[in-house]
Amino acid sequence: MRPFAQYLLIAAFPLSLLGSAVSQASDVELPSTMAWTAYGTNSSGYAQAVAIGNMLQNKYDSSVRILPGENDVSRMTPLKQGRVDLCACGIASYYGMEGVMMFADRDWGPQPIRVITTSTASFGLSLAVAGDLNVETPADLAGKRIAYIRGDDALNKGTEAYLAFGGLTWDDVERVDYPGYARSFDGIIAGDVDASFTTTVTPPAQQLASSPRGISWPVLDPDDEAGWERMAAVAPYFRPHEVTAGAGDISADNPLASASYPYPIVVANQDLEDNVAYGLIKALQENYDDYKDNAPGANGYALEYQDLQWVVPFHDAVVEYYKEIDVWTDEMQAHQDQLVERQQVLIDAWEQFLQEAPSDNDAFASEWMSARASALSDAGFEPIFE
Repeated sequence: MRPFAQYLLIAAFPLSLLGSAVSQASDVELPSTMAWTAYGTNSSGYAQAVAIGNMLQNKYDSSVRILPGENDVSRMTPLKQGRVDLCACGIASYYGMEGVMMFADRDWGPQPIRVITTSTASFGLSLAVAGDLNVETPADLAGKRIAYIRGDDALNKGTEAYLAFGGLTWDDVERVDYPGYARSFDGIIAGDVDASFTTTVTPPAQQLASSPRGISWPVLDPDDEAGWERMAAVAPYFRPHEVTAGAGDISADNPLASASYPYPIVVANQDLEDNVAYGLIKALQENYDDYKDNAPGANGYALEYQDLQWVVPFHDAVVEYYKEIDVWTDEMQAHQDQLVERQQVLIDAWEQFLQEAPSDNDAFASEWMSARASALSDAGFEPIFE
Protein backbone atom coordinates (compact mmCIF):
# COMPACT_ATOMS: atom_id res chain seq x y z
CA MET A 1 0.00 0.00 0.00
CA ARG A 2 1.32 3.40 -0.95
CA PRO A 3 1.79 6.00 1.81
CA PHE A 4 -1.28 8.15 2.45
CA ALA A 5 0.43 11.32 1.28
CA GLN A 6 0.65 9.92 -2.24
CA TYR A 7 -3.13 9.71 -2.47
CA LEU A 8 -3.44 13.48 -2.31
CA LEU A 9 -4.16 15.46 -5.45
CA ILE A 10 -0.97 16.61 -7.15
CA ALA A 11 -1.72 20.33 -7.33
CA ALA A 12 1.25 22.44 -6.25
CA PHE A 13 2.37 23.79 -9.61
CA PRO A 14 3.83 27.33 -9.46
CA LEU A 15 1.71 29.70 -11.54
CA SER A 16 4.80 31.38 -12.97
CA LEU A 17 5.99 27.99 -14.22
CA LEU A 18 2.66 27.23 -15.87
CA GLY A 19 2.61 30.53 -17.69
CA SER A 20 6.11 30.25 -19.11
CA ALA A 21 6.52 26.56 -19.81
CA VAL A 22 3.62 25.92 -22.17
CA SER A 23 5.19 28.02 -24.90
CA GLN A 24 8.01 25.49 -25.19
CA ALA A 25 5.76 22.83 -26.69
CA SER A 26 5.31 22.33 -30.43
CA ASP A 27 2.22 23.40 -32.38
CA VAL A 28 -1.10 21.60 -31.99
CA GLU A 29 -1.96 19.19 -34.82
CA LEU A 30 -5.46 17.74 -34.72
CA PRO A 31 -7.52 15.85 -37.31
CA SER A 32 -10.27 17.72 -39.13
CA THR A 33 -12.89 15.52 -37.47
CA MET A 34 -13.02 13.47 -34.29
CA ALA A 35 -15.72 11.32 -32.68
CA TRP A 36 -16.25 11.10 -28.93
CA THR A 37 -18.72 9.26 -26.76
CA ALA A 38 -20.11 10.90 -23.64
CA TYR A 39 -22.93 10.66 -21.14
CA GLY A 40 -26.52 11.51 -22.18
CA THR A 41 -27.46 14.88 -23.59
CA ASN A 42 -28.80 16.14 -20.24
CA SER A 43 -25.55 15.40 -18.38
CA SER A 44 -22.76 17.76 -17.38
CA GLY A 45 -20.31 15.40 -19.08
CA TYR A 46 -22.05 15.89 -22.44
CA ALA A 47 -22.19 19.66 -21.92
CA GLN A 48 -18.46 19.71 -21.17
CA ALA A 49 -17.69 17.71 -24.30
CA VAL A 50 -19.71 20.21 -26.34
CA ALA A 51 -17.84 23.14 -24.76
CA ILE A 52 -14.47 21.53 -25.53
CA GLY A 53 -15.62 20.65 -29.04
CA ASN A 54 -16.60 24.26 -29.70
CA MET A 55 -13.17 25.43 -28.55
CA LEU A 56 -11.41 22.92 -30.81
CA GLN A 57 -13.55 23.98 -33.75
CA ASN A 58 -12.93 27.68 -33.17
CA LYS A 59 -9.21 27.42 -32.44
CA TYR A 60 -8.05 24.55 -34.64
CA ASP A 61 -10.85 23.93 -37.15
CA SER A 62 -11.21 20.42 -35.69
CA SER A 63 -14.81 19.23 -35.61
CA VAL A 64 -15.93 16.96 -32.75
CA ARG A 65 -18.94 14.69 -33.19
CA ILE A 66 -20.32 13.64 -29.80
CA LEU A 67 -22.26 10.38 -29.48
CA PRO A 68 -24.35 10.30 -26.27
CA GLY A 69 -24.56 6.99 -24.44
CA GLU A 70 -26.95 6.26 -21.60
CA ASN A 71 -24.84 3.55 -19.96
CA ASP A 72 -21.27 2.31 -19.71
CA VAL A 73 -21.72 -0.27 -22.46
CA SER A 74 -23.02 2.24 -25.00
CA ARG A 75 -20.24 4.69 -24.15
CA MET A 76 -17.30 2.29 -24.13
CA THR A 77 -18.21 -0.17 -26.89
CA PRO A 78 -17.45 2.31 -29.71
CA LEU A 79 -14.07 3.03 -28.10
CA LYS A 80 -13.30 -0.68 -27.87
CA GLN A 81 -14.26 -1.14 -31.52
CA GLY A 82 -12.20 1.82 -32.68
CA ARG A 83 -15.26 3.72 -33.97
CA VAL A 84 -14.52 6.77 -31.79
CA ASP A 85 -11.31 8.48 -30.75
CA LEU A 86 -12.23 9.28 -27.14
CA CYS A 87 -14.72 8.58 -24.41
CA ALA A 88 -15.70 11.19 -21.83
CA CYS A 89 -16.39 8.35 -19.42
CA GLY A 90 -17.00 7.81 -15.74
CA ILE A 91 -15.30 5.46 -13.31
CA ALA A 92 -16.22 2.53 -15.57
CA SER A 93 -13.08 3.42 -17.51
CA TYR A 94 -11.06 2.26 -14.50
CA TYR A 95 -13.13 -0.91 -14.20
CA GLY A 96 -12.48 -1.50 -17.89
CA MET A 97 -8.73 -1.22 -17.43
CA GLU A 98 -8.96 -3.69 -14.53
CA GLY A 99 -11.23 -6.14 -16.38
CA VAL A 100 -13.73 -6.34 -13.53
CA MET A 101 -17.49 -6.07 -12.95
CA MET A 102 -19.19 -5.70 -16.34
CA PHE A 103 -15.79 -6.15 -18.01
CA ALA A 104 -15.27 -9.60 -16.47
CA ASP A 105 -17.03 -10.89 -19.55
CA ARG A 106 -15.74 -12.82 -22.56
CA ASP A 107 -16.65 -9.89 -24.85
CA TRP A 108 -14.56 -7.44 -22.82
CA GLY A 109 -11.68 -8.26 -20.50
CA PRO A 110 -9.06 -5.69 -19.44
CA GLN A 111 -8.95 -2.73 -21.81
CA PRO A 112 -5.77 -0.88 -22.94
CA ILE A 113 -7.09 2.48 -21.73
CA ARG A 114 -5.07 5.68 -21.41
CA VAL A 115 -6.07 8.99 -19.83
CA ILE A 116 -5.93 12.21 -21.84
CA THR A 117 -7.34 14.48 -19.13
CA THR A 118 -9.88 14.57 -16.31
CA SER A 119 -12.17 17.06 -14.62
CA THR A 120 -12.39 17.40 -10.86
CA ALA A 121 -14.94 20.05 -9.98
CA SER A 122 -16.55 21.46 -6.84
CA PHE A 123 -18.89 18.56 -6.06
CA GLY A 124 -18.13 15.39 -4.13
CA LEU A 125 -19.19 11.76 -4.29
CA SER A 126 -20.62 10.54 -1.02
CA LEU A 127 -23.36 8.77 0.86
CA ALA A 128 -26.39 11.00 1.17
CA VAL A 129 -27.78 10.28 4.64
CA ALA A 130 -31.16 11.20 6.08
CA GLY A 131 -30.61 14.31 8.16
CA ASP A 132 -32.64 13.10 11.13
CA LEU A 133 -30.13 10.39 12.12
CA ASN A 134 -27.26 12.52 13.47
CA VAL A 135 -24.71 10.70 11.30
CA GLU A 136 -21.47 12.70 11.40
CA THR A 137 -18.87 10.20 10.14
CA PRO A 138 -18.98 6.90 8.22
CA ALA A 139 -18.51 5.01 11.50
CA ASP A 140 -21.93 6.32 12.60
CA LEU A 141 -23.55 4.29 9.81
CA ALA A 142 -23.27 1.07 11.85
CA GLY A 143 -26.68 -0.56 12.05
CA LYS A 144 -28.28 1.87 9.58
CA ARG A 145 -30.28 0.87 6.51
CA ILE A 146 -28.10 1.40 3.43
CA ALA A 147 -29.31 1.26 -0.17
CA TYR A 148 -27.84 -1.31 -2.55
CA ILE A 149 -28.61 -0.58 -6.22
CA ARG A 150 -29.06 -3.75 -8.23
CA GLY A 151 -26.97 -3.72 -11.39
CA ASP A 152 -24.98 -0.58 -10.52
CA ASP A 153 -21.52 -1.73 -9.49
CA ALA A 154 -20.01 1.76 -9.37
CA LEU A 155 -22.55 3.11 -6.87
CA ASN A 156 -22.34 0.04 -4.67
CA LYS A 157 -18.54 0.15 -4.71
CA GLY A 158 -18.73 3.76 -3.59
CA THR A 159 -20.95 2.79 -0.69
CA GLU A 160 -18.59 -0.03 0.25
CA ALA A 161 -15.66 2.41 0.20
CA TYR A 162 -17.41 4.82 2.56
CA LEU A 163 -18.28 2.00 4.93
CA ALA A 164 -14.64 0.91 4.85
CA PHE A 165 -13.51 4.41 5.79
CA GLY A 166 -15.55 4.00 8.97
CA GLY A 167 -14.21 0.50 9.63
CA LEU A 168 -17.48 -1.10 8.49
CA THR A 169 -18.62 -3.59 5.86
CA TRP A 170 -22.01 -4.55 4.48
CA ASP A 171 -22.26 -7.00 7.39
CA ASP A 172 -22.35 -4.06 9.82
CA VAL A 173 -25.38 -2.37 8.21
CA GLU A 174 -28.80 -3.40 6.98
CA ARG A 175 -28.67 -3.71 3.20
CA VAL A 176 -31.85 -2.63 1.41
CA ASP A 177 -32.00 -3.49 -2.30
CA TYR A 178 -33.47 -1.13 -4.89
CA PRO A 179 -33.99 -1.61 -8.63
CA GLY A 180 -32.70 1.86 -9.44
CA TYR A 181 -30.86 4.86 -8.11
CA ALA A 182 -33.80 7.29 -8.03
CA ARG A 183 -35.99 4.77 -6.23
CA SER A 184 -33.51 4.58 -3.36
CA PHE A 185 -33.96 8.30 -2.69
CA ASP A 186 -37.73 7.88 -2.75
CA GLY A 187 -37.09 5.22 -0.11
CA ILE A 188 -35.05 7.57 2.09
CA ILE A 189 -37.75 10.25 1.91
CA ALA A 190 -40.40 7.63 2.73
CA GLY A 191 -38.41 6.40 5.73
CA ASP A 192 -37.69 2.95 4.32
CA VAL A 193 -33.90 3.33 4.05
CA ASP A 194 -31.35 5.74 5.50
CA ALA A 195 -28.60 6.39 2.95
CA SER A 196 -27.68 6.05 -0.73
CA PHE A 197 -24.56 6.88 -2.74
CA THR A 198 -24.58 9.84 -5.11
CA THR A 199 -22.91 13.09 -6.10
CA THR A 200 -23.52 16.01 -3.79
CA VAL A 201 -25.21 18.08 -6.50
CA THR A 202 -27.62 15.54 -7.97
CA PRO A 203 -31.37 16.41 -8.08
CA PRO A 204 -32.39 13.45 -5.87
CA ALA A 205 -30.05 14.77 -3.16
CA GLN A 206 -31.66 18.20 -3.50
CA GLN A 207 -35.09 16.60 -3.14
CA LEU A 208 -33.99 14.77 -0.01
CA ALA A 209 -32.57 17.99 1.43
CA SER A 210 -35.95 19.71 1.02
CA SER A 211 -37.90 16.77 2.51
CA PRO A 212 -38.93 16.50 6.19
CA ARG A 213 -35.97 14.15 6.84
CA GLY A 214 -33.40 16.56 5.44
CA ILE A 215 -29.93 15.52 4.38
CA SER A 216 -26.48 15.09 5.89
CA TRP A 217 -23.12 14.06 4.47
CA PRO A 218 -20.58 12.09 6.53
CA VAL A 219 -17.34 13.95 7.14
CA LEU A 220 -14.10 12.27 6.02
CA ASP A 221 -11.32 13.61 8.21
CA PRO A 222 -8.40 14.35 5.85
CA ASP A 223 -6.00 13.49 8.69
CA ASP A 224 -7.51 10.03 9.33
CA GLU A 225 -4.77 8.09 7.57
CA ALA A 226 -6.16 4.69 8.62
CA GLY A 227 -9.58 5.58 7.25
CA TRP A 228 -8.15 6.67 3.90
CA GLU A 229 -6.04 3.53 3.71
CA ARG A 230 -9.14 1.39 4.25
CA MET A 231 -11.07 3.32 1.61
CA ALA A 232 -8.18 3.03 -0.86
CA ALA A 233 -8.02 -0.73 -0.35
CA VAL A 234 -11.63 -0.96 -1.57
CA ALA A 235 -11.71 1.82 -4.18
CA PRO A 236 -8.29 3.40 -4.82
CA TYR A 237 -9.72 5.98 -7.21
CA PHE A 238 -11.16 8.10 -4.37
CA ARG A 239 -9.19 11.16 -3.28
CA PRO A 240 -9.69 13.60 -0.39
CA HIS A 241 -11.69 16.56 -1.65
CA GLU A 242 -12.97 19.80 -0.17
CA VAL A 243 -16.53 19.92 -1.50
CA THR A 244 -17.96 23.39 -2.07
CA ALA A 245 -21.18 22.57 -3.93
CA GLY A 246 -23.95 20.30 -2.78
CA ALA A 247 -27.41 19.75 -1.36
CA GLY A 248 -28.02 20.96 2.16
CA ASP A 249 -25.73 23.64 3.47
CA ILE A 250 -22.58 22.84 1.45
CA SER A 251 -21.07 25.95 -0.13
CA ALA A 252 -17.76 27.74 -0.67
CA ASP A 253 -18.33 29.38 2.72
CA ASN A 254 -19.25 26.06 4.34
CA PRO A 255 -17.17 23.34 2.64
CA LEU A 256 -17.41 19.65 3.39
CA ALA A 257 -14.36 17.45 4.00
CA SER A 258 -15.23 14.52 1.77
CA ALA A 259 -13.99 12.54 -1.23
CA SER A 260 -14.27 12.60 -4.98
CA TYR A 261 -12.84 11.22 -8.18
CA PRO A 262 -12.75 12.77 -11.63
CA TYR A 263 -15.80 13.10 -13.87
CA PRO A 264 -15.60 12.97 -16.77
CA ILE A 265 -12.47 10.93 -17.34
CA VAL A 266 -11.45 11.56 -20.95
CA VAL A 267 -9.82 8.35 -22.14
CA ALA A 268 -8.54 6.84 -25.36
CA ASN A 269 -7.10 3.51 -26.33
CA GLN A 270 -3.36 3.04 -25.99
CA ASP A 271 -2.93 3.21 -29.77
CA LEU A 272 -4.46 6.66 -30.26
CA GLU A 273 -2.06 8.58 -32.50
CA ASP A 274 0.52 10.54 -30.54
CA ASN A 275 -0.16 13.79 -32.38
CA VAL A 276 -3.86 13.60 -31.48
CA ALA A 277 -3.25 12.88 -27.79
CA TYR A 278 -0.54 15.54 -27.57
CA GLY A 279 -2.59 18.09 -29.48
CA LEU A 280 -5.62 17.54 -27.27
CA ILE A 281 -3.88 17.99 -23.93
CA LYS A 282 -1.96 21.02 -25.18
CA ALA A 283 -5.11 22.59 -26.62
CA LEU A 284 -7.08 21.93 -23.44
CA GLN A 285 -4.44 23.51 -21.23
CA GLU A 286 -3.50 26.47 -23.41
CA ASN A 287 -7.11 27.41 -24.19
CA TYR A 288 -8.61 26.70 -20.78
CA ASP A 289 -10.10 30.19 -20.45
CA ASP A 290 -12.03 29.68 -23.70
CA TYR A 291 -14.18 26.83 -22.37
CA LYS A 292 -13.92 26.72 -18.56
CA ASP A 293 -17.10 28.76 -18.02
CA ASN A 294 -19.14 27.25 -20.86
CA ALA A 295 -20.42 24.12 -19.08
CA PRO A 296 -20.99 23.05 -15.46
CA GLY A 297 -17.78 21.52 -14.11
CA ALA A 298 -15.62 22.53 -17.09
CA ASN A 299 -13.35 24.51 -14.77
CA GLY A 300 -12.20 21.14 -13.41
CA TYR A 301 -9.80 20.62 -16.36
CA ALA A 302 -7.32 23.18 -15.01
CA LEU A 303 -3.78 21.89 -14.57
CA GLU A 304 -3.90 22.31 -10.80
CA TYR A 305 -6.84 19.87 -10.68
CA GLN A 306 -5.08 17.11 -12.61
CA ASP A 307 -4.08 14.15 -10.43
CA LEU A 308 -0.89 13.01 -12.12
CA GLN A 309 -0.64 9.91 -9.91
CA TRP A 310 -4.13 8.50 -10.28
CA VAL A 311 -5.18 4.90 -11.02
CA VAL A 312 -5.22 4.83 -14.84
CA PRO A 313 -2.03 5.50 -16.87
CA PHE A 314 -1.73 8.53 -19.12
CA HIS A 315 -1.19 8.32 -22.85
CA ASP A 316 2.53 8.51 -23.64
CA ALA A 317 2.06 11.75 -25.61
CA VAL A 318 0.28 13.34 -22.65
CA VAL A 319 3.24 12.41 -20.46
CA GLU A 320 5.51 14.04 -23.03
CA TYR A 321 3.49 17.25 -22.81
CA TYR A 322 3.73 17.31 -19.01
CA LYS A 323 7.48 16.76 -19.28
CA GLU A 324 7.79 19.68 -21.68
CA ILE A 325 6.05 22.06 -19.28
CA ASP A 326 8.23 20.79 -16.42
CA VAL A 327 5.53 19.41 -14.11
CA TRP A 328 6.30 15.70 -14.59
CA THR A 329 8.52 14.27 -11.84
CA ASP A 330 10.51 11.07 -11.41
CA GLU A 331 7.95 9.95 -8.83
CA MET A 332 5.14 10.43 -11.35
CA GLN A 333 7.09 8.45 -13.95
CA ALA A 334 7.63 5.59 -11.50
CA HIS A 335 3.90 5.56 -10.77
CA GLN A 336 3.06 5.63 -14.49
CA ASP A 337 5.44 2.73 -15.14
CA GLN A 338 3.76 0.68 -12.40
CA LEU A 339 0.31 1.31 -13.87
CA VAL A 340 1.46 0.32 -17.36
CA GLU A 341 3.08 -2.83 -15.97
CA ARG A 342 -0.09 -3.69 -14.05
CA GLN A 343 -2.16 -3.27 -17.20
CA GLN A 344 0.18 -5.55 -19.16
CA VAL A 345 -0.03 -8.21 -16.44
CA LEU A 346 -3.82 -8.09 -16.74
CA ILE A 347 -3.83 -8.28 -20.54
CA ASP A 348 -1.37 -11.20 -20.53
CA ALA A 349 -3.45 -13.01 -17.89
CA TRP A 350 -6.58 -12.47 -19.96
CA GLU A 351 -5.05 -13.88 -23.13
CA GLN A 352 -3.84 -16.93 -21.25
CA PHE A 353 -7.18 -17.39 -19.50
CA LEU A 354 -9.13 -17.34 -22.78
CA GLN A 355 -7.25 -20.40 -24.01
CA GLU A 356 -9.09 -22.69 -21.57
CA ALA A 357 -11.97 -20.49 -20.40
CA PRO A 358 -15.25 -22.23 -19.43
CA SER A 359 -18.26 -21.80 -21.71
CA ASP A 360 -20.69 -21.08 -18.86
CA ASN A 361 -20.95 -17.31 -18.31
CA ASP A 362 -21.16 -17.43 -14.51
CA ALA A 363 -18.21 -19.81 -14.30
CA PHE A 364 -16.35 -17.65 -16.81
CA ALA A 365 -16.56 -14.52 -14.65
CA SER A 366 -15.75 -16.37 -11.44
CA GLU A 367 -12.74 -18.20 -12.84
CA TRP A 368 -11.45 -15.08 -14.57
CA MET A 369 -11.56 -13.12 -11.32
CA SER A 370 -9.59 -15.88 -9.63
CA ALA A 371 -7.02 -16.04 -12.45
CA ARG A 372 -6.78 -12.26 -12.46
CA ALA A 373 -6.13 -12.09 -8.72
CA SER A 374 -3.46 -14.78 -8.94
CA ALA A 375 -1.66 -13.07 -11.82
CA LEU A 376 -1.62 -9.70 -10.06
CA SER A 377 -0.51 -11.18 -6.74
CA ASP A 378 2.28 -13.16 -8.42
CA ALA A 379 3.49 -9.93 -10.03
CA GLY A 380 3.49 -8.08 -6.71
CA PHE A 381 0.27 -6.09 -7.21
CA GLU A 382 -2.84 -5.87 -5.03
CA PRO A 383 -5.81 -7.47 -6.83
CA ILE A 384 -8.24 -4.97 -5.19
CA PHE A 385 -11.20 -6.77 -6.82
CA GLU A 386 -11.63 -10.43 -5.86
